[in-house]
Order: sequence, then C-alpha cells, then structure tokens
Amino acid sequence: MLTSGSADQLAALVARAAGAPSACIQFVEDDSLRLYGSWGVAADWEVVAESALEGSLGGVVVNSGTTLIVEDAKDDPRIPDGLLRRGGGAYLGCPVHDRAGKVLGVCFAYDHRPRPWTPEQVAAVNEASEVATLLIGEQIARYELEQQHRFLDAVLDSLHDGVVACDASGRIAIVNERMRRLWGETVFGTEAVPGLTDATGTPLTRDDLGLVRALRGEVIRDEHLALHGRSRRIHHYVMDAQPIHGLDGRVTGAVQAVQDVTRQRRAESFRSCELAVTTALAEAPSIEAAGPRVLEAIVGALDWVHAELWLVDEGDVRAAARWSAPGLPAGIPVPDRLAYGQGLAGRAWQVDKPLWIRDVGRPQSLISPETAAGGLHTALAIPVHDGSGPIGVLTVFADTIEDPEDELLALMSGIAAHLGQFVERRRVEDLQRQLTRSKDEYLALIGHELRTPLTSISAYTELLGEADEATLVRDGPRLIKVIERNTTALREIINELLELSALDAGHADVRRTPIDLAAVVRDVVDRTRSAIDGAPVVIDTDLPGELIVPGDKDRLRHIVQNLLGSAVRYSPDGGHVAISLRSTGRAAELSVSDAAADVPRAEREQIFTGHYRTSRGNDRAIPGSGLGLTLSRAVVEKHQGSVELTGSDTGTTILIRLPLEVR
Repeated sequence: MLTSGSADQLAALVARAAGAPSACIQFVEDDSLRLYGSWGVAADWEVVAESALEGSLGGVVVNSGTTLIVEDAKDDPRIPDGLLRRGGGAYLGCPVHDRAGKVLGVCFAYDHRPRPWTPEQVAAVNEASEVATLLIGEQIARYELEQQHRFLDAVLDSLHDGVVACDASGRIAIVNERMRRLWGETVFGTEAVPGLTDATGTPLTRDDLGLVRALRGEVIRDEHLALHGRSRRIHHYVMDAQPIHGLDGRVTGAVQAVQDVTRQRRAESFRSCELAVTTALAEAPSIEAAGPRVLEAIVGALDWVHAELWLVDEGDVRAAARWSAPGLPAGIPVPDRLAYGQGLAGRAWQVDKPLWIRDVGRPQSLISPETAAGGLHTALAIPVHDGSGPIGVLTVFADTIEDPEDELLALMSGIAAHLGQFVERRRVEDLQRQLTRSKDEYLALIGHELRTPLTSISAYTELLGEADEATLVRDGPRLIKVIERNTTALREIINELLELSALDAGHADVRRTPIDLAAVVRDVVDRTRSAIDGAPVVIDTDLPGELIVPGDKDRLRHIVQNLLGSAVRYSPDGGHVAISLRSTGRAAELSVSDAAADVPRAEREQIFTGHYRTSRGNDRAIPGSGLGLTLSRAVVEKHQGSVELTGSDTGTTILIRLPLEVR
C-alpha cells in the first residue's frame, strides 16, 4: 500500500486540483475505511480517520465503484446524516482500484459549503485516483516481488543441493546457504577457487566450474567431481549446470547446482570394504593369511594410510599383519610384540573398547615417537572378540587429523566382529576335525583292544568245548587261566572307559582326604615287583618315609599302577624303571621314568588326548588301551594338579605335581 508520506502528498495535489479546502485518501480495511493520507482535515480528523463503510460517503463510492459528485448535501438523498448534510457541503470522490479492478479505497475532495464542481476538477480528482491506483499497483508489485524473493530464498536455502546463479557478466546473483557451506563465500569471485582442489591436489580455477562453462552455452548433467575441501579429506559431488536464455534467445545468465554425495560414496565404499573382507576371510586358511587383504580393503575404504592386525599370543599381542597405502613413505616402525596395556594395541586390549586418538603426535598418545614421525596423525583401535573374549586388536591410521565418526566406528566394529567370527569358526572347524580324527582313532584302537581279549576268550572257550575228557584234565586249567586273564583285561578296559567318561562329565566324585602318598607308591612298587618276579626289568625307587597330600587314595593308587605298569612294559630287557617322590615348595612331585626310546615331541601332547598310542607302542605291539595317561591327567586335574611328559635319548619321564594343600 501507499506509505503515509506519499498519500499525504497525493491528497494535497487533489485539494489544489479541485480547488477544495480538504482532500483525503482512504482504504478499505474489513468493514471500515481507514485514513492513509489527508490535506486540510484537522477539524474533521475524528470523522475521517476511521469510518464505517455503511453510512459514509466513502462507503457509497466503494459500494458503487463510480465517481460520486455532490454539490449540496442537503438536496442529495444519497448523502447520509453527518456534517456535510447538516451544513449542505460539497463532495467529489473517485474509487481507487487495483490492477484487477477491485475497489481498494477512495480519493476525495470536500468543502463544508455548497459549491459546484467543474469538469476540470472532476477530471483532476479522477486522475489523482488513477495515480493512486498506479502507485498502489507498483507497491503491490514490489511487495509481491519481495515475497517471491523471500519464498525463493527459503526454497533455495532448504535444498540439500548447493545452488548458484550469475548474470551474463558472471556477477553472482544468487548463492544459497548450502552452497556457502559446501564451497565457501568467496569461491565464485576470483580467478582461483580458494580452498578447492581436485582429487590430485591441483587448484581449481573459475573456468573449471560449471557456472562459467554454462555461460559459454554448455549444458552439464550429472558430472562427477572429486575435490579436496578445506580439510584434506576428498569430497565427492554431482554437478548440473545450464545457461539461462532471455526472450530473444541470448544467454542472460547461468545456474549451477551441486549435490554432496560424499556420504553415499562412503557408504558404497564401506559396503565394498565389507564384501572384500568377507571374500578375503572366505578364501583364507587362517586369519594371518587373510590379514593383508583385510587391511588393504580397510585402508582403501577409509581413505586412510596404514593398518595393523594384532593377535593375542601368550600374554602379549603380536603383529600378525600390516598394510600401508601405496605412496606412503616406507619404513613405518611396527614392533613385533606389545605387552598388555602397552602401546595403542595393548591399551585397546586392556580396556576392551574402541580407542580414537585424534593426533598421535601429541604427548601421551600411546604411539611411539618413531611411529608418529612417519606422518601419521589420527589412530583408531578396535578390539577383536571371539566367543571367549578379546583375541586381538585392529588398528588403522590416517595422515590427517580426523574427528570421531560414528559411521566409521560402526564399520570397524563390524569388521572386527567378522574377524572374531572367522577365528571362532576356524577353531570350531579344527575341533570338529580333531573330534572326527579322535573318534576314528578311538574306534580303531578300542576296537582292536577289545577284539584281542574277546578273540582269545572265544578261541579258548571253543577249545574247551571240543576237548575230550583226557584233554580237559591235561590242558583245562591252563586254558581257563588264559580266559580269566583276558576277561580281566577286558574288564579293565571297560572300567577305564567308564571312569574317564564319569570324570569328563563331572559325575565322578573325587574325595580329597589326607593320605600318605609315599606309602601308596611303596605298596604299588612292592606289588609290581612281585608280579614281574624274574622279568629282566629293574625297578629303582627314591621315596621319602612319609608325604601327606590331600587326595583320593584309590584313584591315585590306580594312577601309580598305570604309570608303573606302562613303564615296565615299555622298558627293554635289562632296563631300569625309576620312580621317585619328593616335595618341592607347595607341591608333591611324582616321577616315573622308563628306559625306552623317547616319545617324539609332536606326540607328547596327543598322548594325553585319549585313545592315542605313540608310534613306539604301535611299533612294538605293546598291549594296552591307550587310556592310561588320559585317565591319569583327568584324575590329576581333579586334584588341581598337572601332568607333564618329558624325555631324552635315555628314556621317557612322566612328572605329576599335586598340591600339598587343598585349594
């Protein structure tokens, strides 16, 4: 609408042109007419400042939409009661329209005395109302244009795309907020683009931007840009640009839209990384073999420069694999092992949670100065877990300072989970293979050991059944003793199987009461010497007078019988079997040595796994179930003790340690 100043000036012109003492400009507001401009109306201010449409002269003009000419209000029936009607004044009013013809208000001149209005005066007031219409139209146009600009600015600023437009001379006309955040305020005003380089680090010029190319008539659609922003991280964009043509077809400007697709590209890169990691793990026999390919995929996906895989090994973490981006200066020092809590990998293992170090070059960053000197800055360490706990640490390094990022942490945690599942899956597969192998060995061994006494029992029973009376009298007792001996051997095998199964399942009850282990060993030695009387084997002893330990007397006696019997069987003719017992610190040590060849080192642990016989036992066809050491270890472990097998060229030794006190 008209401002009050311009409306007052227009009212003054109306008064002069009509030769009237007073003139006004009124506009419709709801059901009233409000005064916007006036001349010479001080005495009538309260009447003309605001009046109702109904019952006012202005209302007559607005309602009729035509010029109202009153020369003497007393004689004109259209005039409502009021000052003019009482005094017989004169009135000349014309409607003010908008561009669509709608009546917006009234422009009028009046006099409190009757008077005629000349055609020139009527024309002058009509012209004044037309001027008001033009002024109002201009104001409305400006208002609408400003509103359109505001709407356009709001729309542009709400876009996820950056938008910039220029005129034909290249002067920037529009830059939305998104574009300012993407490329800065001063990007489009100089020959070089401040802070922007392509992916190779080359500075961009204005001619490289789509806006300038569009001014030359080029139309650009979905062009990919990979640029370094104000940080060194590469940002990815998709750009559209086109010229703006005037009515005559000439280029009057250009517009460019840029969309930041860095997050989408990173998400695609992360998915590719997970696929590469999964593929590497699927094709690798071990985590060490898969390590370099896994680390290469991580470095490429993150656009970082270095990665390491650490595995927990005997109280330390060892560097199982490492990878550096091509072009990175070689020779980044990586220690072979780190202690618990030492360095980045050791600390991540200790706290068992992700660690993000913004700059490894700062003091107390957990990274050695030698490693930090290799141009590394940000570091991230992620613990790797299997079903039992942390088994390693995955570390990655950037050559720039990076703030913590949830998406990156999620990716690395997912890869660490893949590694942990891989290790656990491989362990399960190894256990399954071992179980299958042990089952096969067990069936073969037990089948053989059970078949041997059963074959003897069956054969000698058949001989007894077919023998005549004289043969029974002569050979019967001997045949029966063979059957009894094989029956006893068969019973021992079955009893050992049942005992081992009960110990493994936890059903066997081990009662630990104070016993004299020296007396138990001495009694077993005496019985064994009596049993092998005349055999070319010597049993040497080194036993104390007494040694009290908490234990299950019957089960410990059975262990000593098994070990001593096995040593006697394996010792060559003329060999010596040594058995000793002593206390060392808080443990009792029982050792049984034979004079047979040493057990190969590769077989020493297998011999305790159950149903396994050493190559020396198989070679000599020495009878036995293969359960003795397995059962011995199970019983000793129930006593919180340990069993160890050692050997040399002179023989083999089984060493048992039992605690002297109940734990």
